[in-house]
Amino acid sequence: MLTDNGREFCGTERHPYELYLARNDIEHRKTKVRTPRTNGFVERFNGTVLEEFFRPAMHAKLFESVEALQADLDAWLIHYNHERPHLGYRNQGRGPWETVEQFVRQGG
Repeated sequence: MLTDNGREFCGTERHPYELYLARNDIEHRKTKVRTPRTNGFVERFNGTVLEEFFRPAMHAKLFESVEALQADLDAWLIHYNHERPHLGYRNQGRGPWETVEQFVRQGG
């Protein structure tokens, strides 16, 4: 798992996130401090989800619960991954799921 060095991810070996990763045998790698290029894909996704989902959703409706917000986010993620074209050089107009499928077919 690659994360930034935020407190929600890092700390002592007893940090809840570190404990979860260790319990599930997941390696935790951290980005270089003050090097946003290291985590560029995640930063771009965070901007996209803010611009395309959270801001419009929060203006359009009052969510009665976290579960209701999660349900709408889940639906948006299906659209994002399967229907929305992506213009990045790796996707070339395909959605992320289509790109992954192509990679697997080629023996990635």
